[in-house]
This record gives sequence, structure tokens and C-alpha cells, in this order.
Amino acid sequence: MKILYAHHPEDVKNYTTEKLRSEFLMEKVFVEDEATLTYSHVDRIIYGGIYPVSKKVKLDTGKELAADYFLERREMGVINIGGSGRIVCDGTVYDIHNKEALYIGKETKDLYFESVNKDKPAKFYINCCPAHKVYPTTKIDMKKANQVPLGSDETMNKRVINQFIHPAVVDTCQLSMGMTELAEGSGWNTMPCHTHERRMEVYFYFDLEKETRIFHLMGQPQETRHIIMSNEQAILSPSWSIHSGIGTNNYTFIWGMCGENLDFDDMDAVAMEDLK
Repeated sequence: MKILYAHHPEDVKNYTTEKLRSEFLMEKVFVEDEATLTYSHVDRIIYGGIYPVSKKVKLDTGKELAADYFLERREMGVINIGGSGRIVCDGTVYDIHNKEALYIGKETKDLYFESVNKDKPAKFYINCCPAHKVYPTTKIDMKKANQVPLGSDETMNKRVINQFIHPAVVDTCQLSMGMTELAEGSGWNTMPCHTHERRMEVYFYFDLEKETRIFHLMGQPQETRHIIMSNEQAILSPSWSIHSGIGTNNYTFIWGMCGENLDFDDMDAVAMEDLK
């Protein structure tokens, strides 16, 4: 588990490209038959991938959590971007197919992840954050998700926001998580952009062709930076940073948030003329 410490925006202004990538970008999310995770001190989120191919993967705790088991004091959201898989939570089996989600409540002790077919393995992308209360483990498919169409062809940002782990769908302590799918011909996400002082966010980009690249914009609105990303990579966004991007083709991304509140619309909008 890689550890990332918090970043002051005045320091980030001086980062080189290599330093930006090291501190904010998770380049390798999926490693065969492993759980590959990043622990950020920004709201104590853990994010990454679990990729069971030839065997089950058990999610164990480590010294980073100082807990008897992984979800002793945490809740978790999982979205499968691969083939059909199963998640076993304290003996209960949940079948999670492509682009389906599972919210896993605090105090779930035994967690196993497996693929139905090793030739088409599941790829479980996870977000996990501290929790103060037990809410029931719940599967969310597209029928249960809160779907919000936005954007237009004219502004190249026609998309559907699928809110999986969201107050309108399932109860959580602080975790929100969903998946945004861009229409063919669209490349912009979240533009005009925003920050949200009370929450952080992580983006995970996927469904990209081999040559497709995302120009992910970050930094303070008047001091922006960018990181170029490819398929199945994740990037951290502190509360003070914008988080927006443009792709050379359409794509899909998973967003996850935790922090002070669960209000999806709690955003500090940035006017286009204020971006620098």
C-alpha cells in the first residue's frame, strides 16, 4: 500500500511533471492476483484495484490501518469494470457483473474477491474511507443507480452520471461513488469545473483505447497544472484542486468522494474567465 501525504497548494506550484505524477497519479491500478492500493492522508481515503485472475484475493489489514481487520473502522465502495466476479462478505456471496457496484458496510470482517472466468477476469476498483456507523452491505446495478444525463454535443461533454453510492440510492457514512460515461464524440468532463472545500475526490479513467490519452486538469483555478493519463489510471484531487479533463476520444471514469458531507451539489463553481 503506497502512502501519500497531504499537499499544500503553495508547494504544488513548484512541482515538476515527474513530481506531480509521483504525488497524485496512480499509474498501475491492477496487478494480477493482488490488491494494489494507495492510502492518502487527504480524508484518509484508500483507493485502488483488486484483480483476481487465477485465485481468490483476500483483503487483509496492515500496519497502515492499525486495525484487526480491514473494515473494522471503514466502509467501502466497489465497482467492477471487468468480467463477472464475486465478492464474499462474511460468507455472503454477491455476484457483481460489469459496471455494477457493491457498498460494503463497516465491521465486515472477511472479504474475498474472485472472478467467475479466469479468461475474462473481474477488475474490482475500490474506494474506502473511515466510517462511524454500520450500514447494510448493498448491491447497486444500473437499474438502482440514479442516472443524470448532462451536457450537449455542441460543448463536447454529453454524458450520463450514474450515481451508485449516493444518498438517493444507499445510506453511507461519508462515501459517495459513481461512474460517468461520455457519449461518442464527447471528450470533456466536469467543465466548467469546480472545487469542493469540504470533500476530496479521486478519478479513475477507463474504457480508453490504447492510443487515447486524458489531459487531466488539476491545481488551484488560477494556478492550474495538468497530468497526461492513459487507460485504467487513477488520480487524487485534494479539496482545493479542480478536477477536470479532456480526452482524445470518449471514455468512462469512476469518481469517488469522502469528507465533511454527502451533498453531491456542494461545489464551488469556477467561472471560465477565472481559469489560468
